[in-house]
Parts: sequence; structure tokens; C-alpha cells
Amino acid sequence: MLSDIIKQKIQQEGPLSFHDFMEMALYYPQSGYYTSPPEKIGTNGDFYTSSSLTSAFGAMIGRQLEQLWGLLGGGPFTIVEYGAGTGQLCQDILDYLQANRRLYDQLRYCIIEKSPSLREQQKKRLPDKVSWPDSIRDLAPLTGCVLSNELVDNFSVHQVVMGGELMEVYVDHGEDFTERLAPASPALKEYLAELRVELPEGYRAEINLEAIRWIEEIAASLQKGYVITIDYGYLSSGLYTGSRSRGTLLCYHQHTINDSPYQHIGQQDITAHVNFSALCHWGLKSGLACCGLTNQAQFLLALGIKEYFRKTEAKGQDVLALAKKEAQLTHLLLVDMGMKYKVLIQRKGRVPQDLLGLRL
Repeated sequence: MLSDIIKQKIQQEGPLSFHDFMEMALYYPQSGYYTSPPEKIGTNGDFYTSSSLTSAFGAMIGRQLEQLWGLLGGGPFTIVEYGAGTGQLCQDILDYLQANRRLYDQLRYCIIEKSPSLREQQKKRLPDKVSWPDSIRDLAPLTGCVLSNELVDNFSVHQVVMGGELMEVYVDHGEDFTERLAPASPALKEYLAELRVELPEGYRAEINLEAIRWIEEIAASLQKGYVITIDYGYLSSGLYTGSRSRGTLLCYHQHTINDSPYQHIGQQDITAHVNFSALCHWGLKSGLACCGLTNQAQFLLALGIKEYFRKTEAKGQDVLALAKKEAQLTHLLLVDMGMKYKVLIQRKGRVPQDLLGLRL
């Protein structure tokens, strides 16, 4: 079992940083949460994503991508999707874009997927237009859009606690998994200093250094275009508040939520809220200007999801059934997920920033 593998590693090498523990729990070959075969998303999995609820979500992403293609001049266009899950979002986007043959014929859709089992699932589902490069660097320099939906919250994070100085959380094992503290590295201290964040004593928080490397790599590979990041989280001002003094780490197992990463190891998802200030800050340092940050509800409403849903779902349904279905969609996608999830759009090059999805 993965828990035994982690215990053995601790016995041989000493306590692991929480970052390394989380990386093994999620991505250890064949045994990590995202590298093992069982379903992760949907009724038989552990959680839902927006794309698993309705194809209208992917259609609205497609509508925004269609505008971006036009703003970039209407030529060859590359979409890079990170962490495509079951491939449902990619399929829905391509289904929508097929109506624009000029765009579709010039379109290249690339998925960068860390999980071998999910990659195989995607390959069985998606058309030949889709390819799976190992890295975005293999596509550079590219013109188009880099897209992610619920990706960054799954990057392995460092956990820190402010004492007399900033301390990092390490995972040890005796009779059970326990936590120990050690002085934090300069990189963790510099992260907070660059964002001008001062944690009060006793405050616990997550630091996502992988998100910095990720946005820097995207900026280096994107010659001209946009980056759309959809995830749950806050700006620094909303993330480091008294109500979140224990951090934001959450685990998802069979559609229940807990805050204990040391149970169901390899069988539950582990997430942490995204710091959008960090993505904006290091993105700007790397050449990505911020077009805007909004919540998912405003983004989808601005793109016309209600009108699209009524138009596509009306055939063959009576008024009452359609109204009930629309009410369910509104609650899940626009109220529940819609207020929790944020949409950040960044741009590189001399490109317009007045985008349909940001108009509200």
C-alpha cells in the first residue's frame, strides 16, 4: 500500500516535507491518487467538475476561445489544456468549435497530462486532432491559448506555520503519521515577502511554489495569446485572513470532504486554494499582463450560458422539464461552483484585453 511505501521512505530518509508527502499521495506511480485506475470524477468518483455537469460549460469556454482566435488575427491557433481529466471539457470545446470550420481547420489542440491512466482514458475518447506533448516547451513558440480547469489546486504545496520565525511542516511516522516543524527555506520566505504577506504568529498556510514555475514556463513558451485559469481560491487579501488561519487544505473522498491528508492515502484527492495574486505577480514578471479576474458565474453569464442552454436543451422537452433542468444548472454551476470558482485571464503580446467573459 502507498502508506507503507511512504512510511518506509521516512524510515530510510527521515521526515518528508509536506510537499513531498502530497506529491507521493497524488502522483506516486501506479499507486497515487491520480496515477491509479479508479474513476475520480463524476457519480462513481470523488467529486464533480463543471464540465462533468453539462456540455454547456465547455461550449462557453469554446465561445471565449473563438473570440480569442479572432483577436489574434484568425490564423493558426493552438489550445493547450493542462490536466484534462476525463477529456470531457476538450470534447465539448471541440464540438462547439466545429461549427466554425475556418477556425477548426486551423486549430491544434494539445493536452499536457501528468496522469498516465487519465491520458489513456482521454486518448480513447478524443479525436485525432488532439495530441499529447510531454511539455509545453515542445510547442514553443506558440500562438493561442493555454487553458486549465481545476488544475492548480492539485499542485503539491508546502505548508508553513508562523512561530518565532517561519517554519515548514514535515511529515514523520512513529505509531502513526505525525507532523514536525523545521525552519522554512529561503524560497518560502521570499514567496511571502514578494507578495508582501505577513503572517501572524500561529498562522498556518500553504505556499505553492509549483504554481510559480508553471506560470513562468507558460509565459516562456507562449509567444502571443492568452492564459485562462479556472480554479477555486482568492487573492492574497482574501486568502490570508483570520478565518483561514488553519490553511485551506481539503481532501475529497467518495463525495465527502475532510481535512485529514493522512487517511485514505492514495485514495483521496488533496487540494489547496489557489493564490491568484501569486499567478498575477509572477506572471507579470514573466511577461503576462492581467486582463481580469472574475468568478465563474459572471464569466459564464457574460458568455450567454443561459440563452445557450435554453436553445440547445429546448428540443424535445416540455417547459416544466426544461425549467427544472435550468434551475438545477443555475444552482450547481452558477451559484454553488459559480461563486466559489474564479476565472483569471492573462495575455502576452500586443493583444486586446476586452474579452467577452470579463464584461460583467
